[in-house]
Amino acid sequence: MTALLGSLTSAVDAAMLLTEEKIGPRDGAGKTVVVAMSGGVDSAVSALVMRERGYRVVGMNLRLFSPGDAEHAANPCCGIPAMDDARATCAIIGVPFYALNMEEEFGEAVINRFVDDYANGRTPNPCLECNRHVKFRHLVQRARMLGADCLATGHYARVIPGDPERGIPHKLLRAVDDRKDQSYVLHTFNQDQLGFIQFPLGNLTKPEVRTLARAFGLPVADKEESQEICFVGKGSYADFVAKRRPDVTRPGEIIDEAGTVIGTHKGLVNHTVGQRKGIGIAGPQPLYVLSLDTAKNRLMVGSLTQAAARQVQADGITLTSGFWPEEPISCQAMVRYRGHMTNATVTFGDNGSGNATILFDDDTAKMPIASPGQAIVFYDGEEVLGGGTIRIVERVTEHGGGDAERN
Repeated sequence: MTALLGSLTSAVDAAMLLTEEKIGPRDGAGKTVVVAMSGGVDSAVSALVMRERGYRVVGMNLRLFSPGDAEHAANPCCGIPAMDDARATCAIIGVPFYALNMEEEFGEAVINRFVDDYANGRTPNPCLECNRHVKFRHLVQRARMLGADCLATGHYARVIPGDPERGIPHKLLRAVDDRKDQSYVLHTFNQDQLGFIQFPLGNLTKPEVRTLARAFGLPVADKEESQEICFVGKGSYADFVAKRRPDVTRPGEIIDEAGTVIGTHKGLVNHTVGQRKGIGIAGPQPLYVLSLDTAKNRLMVGSLTQAAARQVQADGITLTSGFWPEEPISCQAMVRYRGHMTNATVTFGDNGSGNATILFDDDTAKMPIASPGQAIVFYDGEEVLGGGTIRIVERVTEHGGGDAERN
């Protein structure tokens, strides 16, 4: 009796979530969607939702990283175990499944860049690069080759369709669930991609996604979240990089902003800008990593105030609207995945340059800690305007001046 009641409750909860307000219009009759299947619960429910909306669903998995060692087997989000979970989900919901081996492309575009960036003192975002250079580039291409009308993924974000022929652009928005929002790593989308891609989970929360998965008996309903850097495994990112670049573990000097040597580090790879713990120096106030000088193998540390960025210069700027502003714009900027918003003014370079200077307008206490190599993403409220890669950071000092960190 208890099991029956539980089943009925689950069915009622699922029905309340399968409204058009939550999952989008039931407009899929006669249409085909390719759903990117990672093997996790988010992509599984995305496939389920698109089926409920009437689409003919085709599941597609990208095998990105599948070493055989036990260290990485614990987090198989991109390897063979994940592919098996994706295949099992497709079997349950009755849709075809295809798998693509993209390990070579992933290694070149994501892993090699990740290692090189850390070895050169930058702070990369592998999830962003994977989305930009591997997942969406190849998935959109394959979906169109299959004659699909759209591509859907399990990312937490929203797309508001526009009308490009009438000059109304498609818009990329943050997800309803702030705790899961992934718009930061999707900011490179252009109008062509936004017109083809759907995010079925954009109006759902993570608990609601699991409710749907359990109600339909999906095998991944209670599968744990994968860690952010999927290919690192059980070890640290520093260990991962050090195995490929042993030179990054050379000890060196730790200095303060005046250039005074105050300690020794065990390799720059163990540190990132803004880091507080693990520096190994006790003092009257907490110390933060200010910059990494790879040429001299030096680590500079200072106070939290000194670590804050007053202004940054970025390149590789892309804008979701496709339009390049001639005048500065006021917006909110984010420099860390799921970080906080900071009021900013963006002054763009010449059209086609891909460059911009971003001045943070908030009080010093609200200014972000930024590092070369990080993405900076521009928002207007919920809407994602675009973003780029930080190359130069001008930090705030306790004396009101500033200095620049380049990489």
